[in-house]
Formats: sequence, C-alpha cells, structure tokens
Amino acid sequence: MSPTEPASPRKRLPVADFKLEGFSADELICDAFFDDIGFMESDLVPLAEHHAADGHSYYVLDDSSAAWGFPGAPQIIALHLCRDREKQTFAYEMKTLPLPAMAQSWLIRRGCPRDAIGLNPELGTAPADEATRALEQRLIGDGDHFAMGYSYTDNDTAEMLIVVALCALDERALSPFRVVVRETDADAWTHTLREGGFDTADEALQWCDDRIGQQAGPLPPVRPTAPAGIPTGVPKTPAPRPPGRSR
Repeated sequence: MSPTEPASPRKRLPVADFKLEGFSADELICDAFFDDIGFMESDLVPLAEHHAADGHSYYVLDDSSAAWGFPGAPQIIALHLCRDREKQTFAYEMKTLPLPAMAQSWLIRRGCPRDAIGLNPELGTAPADEATRALEQRLIGDGDHFAMGYSYTDNDTAEMLIVVALCALDERALSPFRVVVRETDADAWTHTLREGGFDTADEALQWCDDRIGQQAGPLPPVRPTAPAGIPTGVPKTPAPRPPGRSR
C-alpha cells in the first residue's frame, strides 16, 4: 500500500495534468520528458501543484510505480515546468526525492511561493504529532542547508519506513550529518518524522542500515549550530555516498 493511498479504497486518485497540449520542445527535451515523466504518467499522483500566471507550474508527485522498481528507490518527484506561451514551447527540470517536504523545498527554491505548494490533505497520511509538523516545516524552509547523501524507501512493511541521510552544508553544524526517519501507522493513517545527529557519514549510514534491519537504537539528538567564529573541531567529511540500493 502506497503512503499516498487515500483512506477510502473506493476514492478515485487524481491524475496529474501537465497542461502541455499545444506545446512542443526540441527532440532532446521531448525524449527526456517522456523518459522521466511521460511513460509513467498514469502512475503519478499530484500531492500538490501550483500554476503561476507566467506559465510556470510546480508539482509534488507520488510515483506509485517506484515500489515495483529498484529496491529502496525514492517515490516522490518534484517537477518544475516552464512554458513559453508566445512560442508555445516548454522546458522542465525534475528531481526524485524521498520525502514530500524535500520536494516542496526544491520547488520553492525554483520560484514557487511557499504558501502555494501545500500538500492535499485528502491524500496520504496526516502528521501524528507537533514534532512531525515542526520538522516537516523546517525541511521545507531549510532544505537548501543540507545535501542528501542516501535514502531508502520501504513500502512493503506495515510501518512504510523511509530513512534519509543528510549532510549539513553549514561548517558550523555540530551534528554535520543527519538522519531523518519517517514511519507510518497504517491503522491510524498517520506518520511520524524524527531526526538524529551524527559526527560522521559512516555513523549515519550505519544507523540507517541498522534501522532498515530493525536493529537500530534510538536516534542520537541533534546538537545545535555553533555560534559564528567558534571552531567546531569537526573535520570536513565528504557527503555520504548512496549505497548501491539507492537510485
């Protein structure tokens, strides 16, 4: 069962409308759009969308076909469409991400108003508590402060687990590596989101592996960012590289 399946199985899921009728692009763009979006269009559920007057559209899409693809692959697509109405042409950019909040952040950085890309409350699960809501809002607003190094999405288990390892781009961060964990309660149709802090990429990735194997301990707390001018004593470490099971 997808995290974005509506609570009522009889409720029809909305279909994404990319509003490209009458628009064209060069062969490379058309082929790339079909490979990235078009061939699986019927599997894409629009969790959020905004259409600006200048021809730009922003989508947060759930790709239900990802569950049948590479194990652990992320399921959320952020899509930015740019239409030139005078020339009747279009261009696009997209990114596959593990969490809707990360997709919202990506779109906001590309010009989408933050208050225009809220998720459809009738699709997917609701935040289980205030801690989840607060962390989601922080990811939406501060997503450009982190680089994603690894993610794993598991929709085959009852908890529908998602783990994400992030690297803080601020050198003053005392927890330079973060792990964000999303767990779903399929009975209550809610989800929780929690965050932990790590000193090294190896520690963060090991915790992810342990959590996927249901052997992880509690997430360690995130230490705050050091004030400007105070050295952290944490050496620069490359961002965690995604293991082979992430795409």
